[in-house]
Amino acid sequence: MTFEEFTESLTLSAPPNGLPELLEALWYDAKGNWEAAHHIAQSREGTPSYDRLHAYLHRVEGDDWNAGYWYKRSGSQVFKGSLKEEWKTLVQSDL
Repeated sequence: MTFEEFTESLTLSAPPNGLPELLEALWYDAKGNWEAAHHIAQSREGTPSYDRLHAYLHRVEGDDWNAGYWYKRSGSQVFKGSLKEEWKTLVQSDL
C-alpha cells in the first residue's frame, strides 16, 4: 500500500482488511477516533513502535508531559514538527 492509497482509504467507514495494527491506529486517529487508536497503542506497551505511537497520541491529546514520557520510552526524540507532519512520518514509516 502506498501513502496515497492509505490516505484514500480514509474515505471508507472502516479500515481496510489486513491493515497492519500500527497503520490501523493511525487510520483511526485520522478519522477522529482517538480512543480506538490509543487502545492499540496501549496493547503492546514496551514495544518501541507502539510506544512511539503512544507518544504521538498524547501529543494529539495535548498532554505534552505524557507524550514526553512515551517518546523517552520509545527511544525517540520529541517530534518538533506539526501533528500533521508527525502523522505523515509515522504512516510512511509503517508502510
